[in-house]
Amino acid sequence: MPLDIVILAAGQGQRMNSDLPKVLQPLAGRPLLAHVIETAARLAPQGIYVVYGYGGAAVQAALADAPVDWVLQAEQLGTGHAVMQAMPLIPDGHRVLVLYGDVPLLRAGSLRELVDGDGATLALLTARLTDPTGYGRIIRDRHGSVAAIVEHRDATAEQRLIQEVNTGLLAAPAKKLREWLLGLRNDNTQREYYLTDVIAAAVAAGHRVDTVLAASAAEIAGVNDKVQLAEAEAAYRRERTRELLLAGATLADPLRVDVRGEVEVGRDVFIDVNVVLTGKVKLGARVKIGPNCLIGDAVIGDGTEVCANCVIDQVSVGADCVVGPYARLRPGTQLHARVHVGNFVEVKNSELGQGSKANHLSYVGDASIGRDVNVGAGSITCNYDGANKWPTKIGDGAFIGSGSMLVAPVRIGAYATIGAGSTISQDAPDGKLTLTRAKQTTVDAWSRPPKLDEQQKAAAIDASLHKPKGSKR
Repeated sequence: MPLDIVILAAGQGQRMNSDLPKVLQPLAGRPLLAHVIETAARLAPQGIYVVYGYGGAAVQAALADAPVDWVLQAEQLGTGHAVMQAMPLIPDGHRVLVLYGDVPLLRAGSLRELVDGDGATLALLTARLTDPTGYGRIIRDRHGSVAAIVEHRDATAEQRLIQEVNTGLLAAPAKKLREWLLGLRNDNTQREYYLTDVIAAAVAAGHRVDTVLAASAAEIAGVNDKVQLAEAEAAYRRERTRELLLAGATLADPLRVDVRGEVEVGRDVFIDVNVVLTGKVKLGARVKIGPNCLIGDAVIGDGTEVCANCVIDQVSVGADCVVGPYARLRPGTQLHARVHVGNFVEVKNSELGQGSKANHLSYVGDASIGRDVNVGAGSITCNYDGANKWPTKIGDGAFIGSGSMLVAPVRIGAYATIGAGSTISQDAPDGKLTLTRAKQTTVDAWSRPPKLDEQQKAAAIDASLHKPKGSKR
């Protein structure tokens, strides 16, 4: 039976105390709703319908590329009413799965169980909670079938001891769900149409209600305030770091590694504390990541060491490289094997050939650097003229002396040597020494200025401000 998924995402989330709609609150660097859509897409449904309301323009803009259809709930009249808005788009012969945009940690496996059962019945996701306070309890008959759902406030003392609870997530045949929704009433204190009343309607009509038990409490936890958001973040982090550990990585402290994307690790990877991994990251075998590093959308080759306090963003790093400490590799950078990029070196949109080194205090931007090149301390490629970026090309085996300025566009030849302190604005030939030098001068009559007290400095400043125009000091 074809599957359609309806995601309810119309709520404001007042308890967040935020101008941002609740479903756009960030979890692992992405909106809550993005996590739900991603999980829904894994089920390969015919359609995903997001019912939106509060902050709809912002929600749609933030998830403009999501594979969903947007359905407006102009008035927030309850969860049952929200599902009603999407039902005209869903054929009777389909099965409908209802999810919530603020329940981000659902597992696709649990949802598959929910939709793969008897397509003619209503299926409900339940959970067993140590503390079920606030949740509706699942009441079963002597045969073990779902007989009713009793809300916490209406439950007897005995019923409140029941630990199996209703999560509100359900799957049902579209035709039946449509009938049950049309039968909902809003004679409650909130004057809303509740989706959970569908379950009571199904039981009353003699329909069987199947249940699937969630794998954990975290999986079904909704996010309604910043405390719950932090708890969801912690649960997400625990799950992601557990995956890394099972894949063979060693984490100095799993509680202090933050995985916010898809991370693939080779054998014997070591990750130190306070490392943040975002986007798609691939760490080769024996890679070592030092403390306090931010790595996003990067491939790091076998045996490479990233030392402490580095930022690596949209970069490809080859095997057996050394990066940092305190290095920044910016988008478009490619390091080949055995490259060293040392402390306080920034590389942007550049390629460094095998065995090349920029070990200290340098900036390399829009450059193509060959093999076995040495970039001396304090050297930079002057790639920006205030309007345009220009390339620098450095041939194999070149030696760039410390403190050199390479004014792009410029080419440094293979095995060329640039003398320390040079400003190079024209191409340097292969195999030659090229340098620029101003004449060194010693002034015999010069003496170091004396140290002035505050009164003397004030008098000197006043005299400078009031000296005649054109006069010399």
